Amino acid sequence: MQIVGYESGTDGPPALLIADDGSVSAVALDPHAEITYALEERHCAGVLDDGSHIPCPRDGAPYCDDHTSRWPCARCTGECSMPVDACREEHAIYLAAFAPATFKVGVTRSWRLDTRLREQGADRAAHLRTVADGRVARQIEAEIATDVGDRVRVPTKVRGLHERVDEAAWDTLLAEFDPIETYDFDYGLDLVDRPVTETVASGTVRGVQGRVLLLDNGGSTYAVDMRDLVGYDVRPGESDRNLQSSLGAFG
Repeated sequence: MQIVGYESGTDGPPALLIADDGSVSAVALDPHAEITYALEERHCAGVLDDGSHIPCPRDGAPYCDDHTSRWPCARCTGECSMPVDACREEHAIYLAAFAPATFKVGVTRSWRLDTRLREQGADRAAHLRTVADGRVARQIEAEIATDVGDRVRVPTKVRGLHERVDEAAWDTLLAEFDPIETYDFDYGLDLVDRPVTETVASGTVRGVQGRVLLLDNGGSTYAVDMRDLVGYDVRPGESDRNLQSSLGAFG
């Protein structure tokens, strides 16, 4: 068996995708669910094709060079010929906040705005503008990014999962704009302390925020970047790894 993907819960329940002899099943990550997988070797996760899985033995993980897709818009600043059909759709420019005070600007197709914000695990957000196409959106994004930034790494998000957004800092940023709409997301994690960052697939599900899976195990709460699980061969059973414990485990 191999972990070959994940669902963050934006278009259905969150889940890990497990391939076994060509078939793929979704392991639900609902709150309080128990998962017990021990991680073994990691290699390319292969290809998912209409509910089936084509394995790949190459070492690259989560994907080898042959199976890595490169999004042409990843670093676009609007100086392009709009090479993707989606570029011609209406786009939204937004600000996203990650507790306690990390902010970014981003763009997405208008109809995907709420989904995109949840995919990133944003705590707060603001829809700034709607424009005709992706090229204009990227140009505006690039201007705002010189002051705000346009990327937030997963470890930065994890460090603030147990905190609240700094209201004063967020309000100060929004005062520079005139948002169309604001968002306030609650992922139901109910964290008191910072979770321990680990790569593990065994424990009681506390919840999912963006691509971060929260697992309770042995008195500690672990934050797992689900992308870091993709490609691992797994077997049923508790992990035999020695996991770092949180300070709360000794209280």
